[in-house]
Amino acid sequence: MEEFCQTWRQVKANKGAAGIDGMTIDAFPLWMQQGGWQRCKTQSELAEYQPSAVRRVEIDKPDGGKRKLGSPNVIDRVVQQAIAQILTPLFAPFFSANSFGFTKHIDRHS
Repeated sequence: MEEFCQTWRQVKANKGAAGIDGMTIDAFPLWMQQGGWQRCKTQSELAEYQPSAVRRVEIDKPDGGKRKLGSPNVIDRVVQQAIAQILTPLFAPFFSANSFGFTKHIDRHS
């Protein structure tokens, strides 16, 4: 359960807008208490979990153009963060010491 708490703290700290389902960060704990997380876990264990579509918005770029920004729903962000927390320590030792563009800095000496 501590791993889940760490996952949730990370998603909550990142804030972010509601996804296509309209669920906010503040609404997630109630959804979880009402059995939503257990249903999500069961779907995952049965290989039936399907992430939702991503909400797309356009944001202004400094040069005057537009950039599309995707916002997954809160549930999918929690699932993604949980997966990342499990897989990152397994794969990090194989990343180049110079691959900071797509990975956070990980101490490879511990």
